[in-house]
Amino acid sequence: MESGNSVLRVLCRRNLAVFCRQPGIFWIIGSPLFLPPLTVVSIFKCVHSVSGDPYSPDYVKEADSLKSTLLRGFNVVGALYVCDSLFEENAKKAVHACQKIKHLLGYDDDEVDHDIIGASVDPETTSDIHFFASQSGKKSCVELITAVHYEDDPEELVWKNGCLLRCQMEFKMPVYMPIDGKRDVEMLASATDAAISKLRDPKVVYLVEGTDMTHQSIVLRGAELSSISDHRPASQELGKINLLCSYFSKSKFSPLFTANKNADVISVIVFFSHLGNATSACAPTAEYTPAPESVKLNVFDFKVDVLCYASKDFPVCSAVSRLVIPGISNQLAVLNNTISQNISSQKSRLCPFHFCPPGILHPITCIYDLAYGESEQTQVNIRRSLHLRLGLPLDRPLLLLTNSIAFSHGDIGVSKPQRSGVIKDVHHDISKSGVSGGLASLVDGSYEYYHYLQDGFDDSGWGCAYRSLQTIISWFILQHYTSIEVPSHREIQQALVDIGDKEPYFVGSREWIGAIELSFVLDKLLGVSCKIINVRSGAELPEKCRELSMHFETQGTPIMIGGGVLAYTLLGVDYNEVNGDCAFLILDPHYTSNDDRKKIANGGWCGWKKPVDNKGKHFFLHDKFYNLLLPQRPNIV
Repeated sequence: MESGNSVLRVLCRRNLAVFCRQPGIFWIIGSPLFLPPLTVVSIFKCVHSVSGDPYSPDYVKEADSLKSTLLRGFNVVGALYVCDSLFEENAKKAVHACQKIKHLLGYDDDEVDHDIIGASVDPETTSDIHFFASQSGKKSCVELITAVHYEDDPEELVWKNGCLLRCQMEFKMPVYMPIDGKRDVEMLASATDAAISKLRDPKVVYLVEGTDMTHQSIVLRGAELSSISDHRPASQELGKINLLCSYFSKSKFSPLFTANKNADVISVIVFFSHLGNATSACAPTAEYTPAPESVKLNVFDFKVDVLCYASKDFPVCSAVSRLVIPGISNQLAVLNNTISQNISSQKSRLCPFHFCPPGILHPITCIYDLAYGESEQTQVNIRRSLHLRLGLPLDRPLLLLTNSIAFSHGDIGVSKPQRSGVIKDVHHDISKSGVSGGLASLVDGSYEYYHYLQDGFDDSGWGCAYRSLQTIISWFILQHYTSIEVPSHREIQQALVDIGDKEPYFVGSREWIGAIELSFVLDKLLGVSCKIINVRSGAELPEKCRELSMHFETQGTPIMIGGGVLAYTLLGVDYNEVNGDCAFLILDPHYTSNDDRKKIANGGWCGWKKPVDNKGKHFFLHDKFYNLLLPQRPNIV
């Protein structure tokens, strides 16, 4: 059966392209409460299955995982089967899977009535996805959706009228447990349930504070929230019950959530009342209840950090009642379940972090145990599972702590190292290469431009390779592969002495270093391996363009070029395979002036260099051999 009226909007074309080649089940994420019906915001892979069968989800584990990862305001609205060509039958199975996961997620009370999306694709025969809709989840009857629109500006649709609410809580939960330890899990669960029930107490107070751009705030009491029944404003009456999220959020919400750009959020702070039912002043009293058996006191640390998505025309009272409070409840339950798995050790330091990795339109939440180092296998396995779920590459550290979203309101108990003020990414200011019909392959990610005389250190005439190495190391730092500082010339020299490559007198000298020494330092300080290309003459460098292009496409790291007494940093190549025309994007460390982007670009200190310019001058000398150092991207998550 076909549906001629329904239009399905896809906001995650890249996400779909990645997953359509992988057999299995994928959850379709949308926001029925805030976005148009049949809108596909993102795709999450089902990573928990029964007996390794990709078409038999472990629904309980999947639901627990999705509860900890997916922001309130978004929900599973369908499923995609990547299977065979029985498209309609697979769509019905997808609808059934979606119904089961939605039931376990327990979001039904917060949702408007909406169609469930069932989708199917056969990667062996076509890349076209067949979308079906099931009215209110009736899996026996699905209608083919013939109108599928891929949005050109998906961020605009999600964030033009969207905003985020954030609630942080940090508290210690005392739990009395029997000495024999047989009911520890039960007692912790009981204490967690009691904490969750307090969120709906009539005397609890929620302080809502606007973004830094609005400086608005109101106080909401539990009794006021309990009377809310409508999802949308039912009247235009004045009063805080009808205040919309737009009152607290700036007019244009930025979708740029990164570790370096502060994200504005509406902050929600919870205050619990400890006055009990007292209605008048009275003397303090103490009540003693003897324990029926010998017990021990365990104190568990809980850190809650909940992020929710809402539209700006949504009442903030409803957002707190229907998004923030259930979000806190969910996260407390997830933290309780995680602690219960290793309750005897009491060493867990669970902490939620929020990320917005490339290709995902909305933030996601990851709960990490800070009792483990980020390089320990337990943490690596958690990140790897999240990369698989989100369709992220397995050789990019996109979910390390330093890559989490920075918030303008700050984080409880979390500090991030501040980067230096060295100028970054100067190649963004330069003109095109001049290669007609070429394919430009460039450095992937940010770097800092290190050059002569920087930081008041005079290395003119001998320090160009050191500066190129500093630029390369800054790339690894800014891509969050390491947390070390960019080493000084002396620290670079000391590293070479430590590995036995140089004698002690080398430290503090003005001796040159080359590609081999740079590879030693990268291995010593970062554990990064390198590939080295040797050419006998600068005239041979154009012949390496195809190989260099492949490096930038697959590795994306800056390259050091050393020839004669000069060293440069290579940021990209533009190469026409048909006629061999090419250009090299050179970052020159011999620059000696101040960090002025216009002066650097206009002076050619960062720019495209052809092997032979229009005056017949060769950029690479024909009577010198060259070594190229190609750092390899670590294969880590």
